Amino acid sequence: MKFTINRSAFISQLNNVLRAISSKTTIPILTGLKMVVANDSITLTGSNSDITIESVMSANDENYELKIDEPGSIVLPARFFSEIVKKLPDKHVTIEVTSGFQADITSGNAKFQINGQDAENFPHLPEVEADNPVVLANDILKEVIRQTVIAVSKQESRPILAGIHVTLRDGLLTAVATDSHRLAQRKVNLEGIGDVNYDVIIPGKSLDELSGMISDVKDDVKMQVTDNQVLFIFGNTHFYSRLLEGNYPETSQLIPDSADTTIELDAGAFLSSIDRASLLSHESRNDVVKLTIKPGENLVRISGDSPDIGMVEENVATSSVEGNDLEISFNPNYMKDALRSFGQSTVKVSFTSPLRPFTLVPTEDTENFVHLITPVRTF
Repeated sequence: MKFTINRSAFISQLNNVLRAISSKTTIPILTGLKMVVANDSITLTGSNSDITIESVMSANDENYELKIDEPGSIVLPARFFSEIVKKLPDKHVTIEVTSGFQADITSGNAKFQINGQDAENFPHLPEVEADNPVVLANDILKEVIRQTVIAVSKQESRPILAGIHVTLRDGLLTAVATDSHRLAQRKVNLEGIGDVNYDVIIPGKSLDELSGMISDVKDDVKMQVTDNQVLFIFGNTHFYSRLLEGNYPETSQLIPDSADTTIELDAGAFLSSIDRASLLSHESRNDVVKLTIKPGENLVRISGDSPDIGMVEENVATSSVEGNDLEISFNPNYMKDALRSFGQSTVKVSFTSPLRPFTLVPTEDTENFVHLITPVRTF
C-alpha cells in the first residue's frame, strides 16, 4: 500500500473520523483508524461501536492532490497517527506499508514508522438498504436535533430515554425526547418522500455528534434505516449510529390541549430574567424559581431566593397575559434550555395548574414545536 496526499486536506477528513474513535473501549482495535486504499480512492473509518464514521477521498477531487501507487489496507493507532500527520513539516505526506503491518509516514525530511494491525480484524459495517432513503435539508435537521436533544435523559436507569424517538408517517417527521421531567417535540412536513415510514429511537449522543458534523457542510442529508442502524449520508461522509431497542413511552397524551392561564413574551428577554433569578436559586438546595401571574393586574413576576444569600424579584415584560391568577415553581435550568431552543422569537407559555406540566410554543408556529416542563412542588 502506498499513496501521497495533500496533508491539510487529509487532516480535515481525519478529524471527521476521529469523532467516532474513543480511547476507552472494550474492543482494542476500535482505538484504531481503518484505512482502505483502492485504485481511485481512500476510505477512512472510525468506530466506537455506537457510532461509525466513514469518509471517502476520491482521486478525482483536486483538493486532495491524491496519488495512489499501490492499493491496500491497514488499521493504525488513531490518536497517535493523527498527531504525527498534524505535526509533519511538508505540504504533502506519503504513507507506505511495505511488509507486515508497519506503516512508513514521510513528509519533507521527517519520517515516522508506526505499527498497525490487519484491517480484516476491524468490525465490518452493517449493510444498509438504499431502497427507502429520506432527504432532509441540512438546516432543518440541525434545528430538529438542537431543539429536542436538550430533553434527552442523562440517567442510566432508563436507557431508552437517552434517545430521541423519531417517527415518519404520511410525510410528517416527528422527533420527541423526554427525561420524564421535561419533553421536547418537533414536527416537520417532508414533501415527495412517498410512503416511507420509520419508527426508531436514535441515541441523543449520536445526533449531537451528527449535528456538529453537518454544521461544517452545506449538503442535504440522506437518511436510511435498517433493523438496528441508521445511516446519514452527506458530502463524502457516511455516519452510522446504532438504534436503541425497546418501546419509547407514549408521550402524545402528556401535552395538555387546554390552558387556564397563558402569557406571551419575548424568549430572549424572559431567558435573561430567568438567568438573573437563578443566580440565587443555584445557591439553595432545591434550585427553583417562582413565577407569579396576575392577569387582572397585568403582572408577571419571577423570583428566587437562597436562605444563605438573599432574594431576587423582577417583573417580566409581556405582550399578553390571560386567564386565572397562578403561582408556579420550576427548575430554572429546564426553562433556560427551552427558551434557548426557541431563539429570538415570541413564545406562548400555557399553564393549567401549579402542579401540572406547562407548555411553551413559538407564537408564529404553534403546531410544530412544543416544549413541556414539569413544575416543582414547593409545599
